[in-house]
Amino acid sequence: MGSEIKVVPMRVLVTGGSGLVGKAIEHVVQEEGGKLEGEEWIFLSSKDADLVDVGLTRAVFEKYRPTHVIHLAAKVGGLYLHMKENLHFLRDNIKINDNVLQTAHEMGVTKMVSCLSSCIFPDKTTYPIDETMIHNGPPHDSNFGYSHAKRLIDVQNRAYYQQYGHRYTAVIPTNVFGPYDNFSIENGHVLSALVNKTYTAKKEGSPVNVCGSGAPRRQFIYSLDLGRLIVWVLREYEEIDPIILSVGEEEELSIKEAEDLIAKALDFTGKIQFDTTMSDGQMKKTASNAKLRRYHPNFTFTPLNEAIKMTCDWFVANYDNART
Repeated sequence: MGSEIKVVPMRVLVTGGSGLVGKAIEHVVQEEGGKLEGEEWIFLSSKDADLVDVGLTRAVFEKYRPTHVIHLAAKVGGLYLHMKENLHFLRDNIKINDNVLQTAHEMGVTKMVSCLSSCIFPDKTTYPIDETMIHNGPPHDSNFGYSHAKRLIDVQNRAYYQQYGHRYTAVIPTNVFGPYDNFSIENGHVLSALVNKTYTAKKEGSPVNVCGSGAPRRQFIYSLDLGRLIVWVLREYEEIDPIILSVGEEEELSIKEAEDLIAKALDFTGKIQFDTTMSDGQMKKTASNAKLRRYHPNFTFTPLNEAIKMTCDWFVANYDNART
């Protein structure tokens, strides 16, 4: 009698599952047919387990017994908090990442995809940035603790592969925005903070005050596009080395241009002013998506004006419950 190899459907554990990217992946899986027959997807929030604690991390892995992990969980804060508490962000994120990676190893997880950040790239660099340049110099001083903790995931992935043959990899998204983001004016991502500022200005009949000159340029990726790509990485991408998930260099635009799109989406016709006494931060962080295009040449990104309009509509509809 011939023996049959039984393929067990994936049981995917998503850490940080209640945040911006986790909610996008959940939408892709539940609403867009991203979940295949027999699969189980579990979306964890910080209420389910404090991943800084190795015992609690182990307990949640034993509860769900995942075959695959998408690791999004991290301790994050606004720029000012990062500058003030670099050690706190370094230590907590090193603990979270080591607990998740080592527990996954001990429990036989087949594949893991961790989410890094474009802030891990060297502060002094040439453009466009690509995946080979992560460790070519120190990150920006403002959040060096968080950045180094994130860089170590790439180091650990390579070490787990070298020592155990594990296929643990990472993605590096550029500036993410979309529904369920943190829209806090003080601590939110730049685009989401501007959505809140512009909506508030419209309600109050006041000008929008944008920090800085509006000249810095960024590549923005809609959270649902990122969710679709992370599911693709989990299923199809076989490298251990990370992959940048971003729109192309030609899609980069200035903060002023982004604010103009937000104003149009919210039908804001008031004055937009730029506070040039405030820091601009890095003027650009242009990243290459050439590697993504080699693997996935036909992926279609949501046009930015449409993605911003959908994000603004979601924010207005969910204003009372949005993170502000």
